[in-house]
Amino acid sequence: MAQSASYYLQQAEACERAAAATELDNQRATLLRSQAAWLALAARELGIQASRAERLNQAEQDRAARETHNVE
Repeated sequence: MAQSASYYLQQAEACERAAAATELDNQRATLLRSQAAWLALAARELGIQASRAERLNQAEQDRAARETHNVE
């Protein structure tokens, strides 16, 4: 099951908070890389959602145009 963008953003925020709280440089670097990965996943999911909405909108417009054409 696909995760939502909000879940990915929550994970990124958790990594950011943990990175700010840690005193170890290597752990901070790991957490910041994890944050970047979560943000990339969120951006990808948001892009997928936008594409899906655009496709659905276009399909609805095409359907409406066919109905209008068939009525005339």
